[in-house]
Amino acid sequence: MRQPDRIIRLNTVLSRTGLSRSTIYRKIAEGTFPTQIRISVNGAGWHESEIDRWVADPVGWRPGCEANEVR
Repeated sequence: MRQPDRIIRLNTVLSRTGLSRSTIYRKIAEGTFPTQIRISVNGAGWHESEIDRWVADPVGWRPGCEANEVR
């Protein structure tokens, strides 16, 4: 059985990627980094699987191209 995808916050993303906050938001605007999802009125986070995919292949990452996704 597949585990549900966790939502991780900015501090976790910063530590996993080694990028700065401004670089993450610049890359989101360029379309080269996963976008945030809204989790509350003032909070947002990322799907852990998307960040893991980006860390595994930052140059080849494309939005919505989960290689081993089963539908």
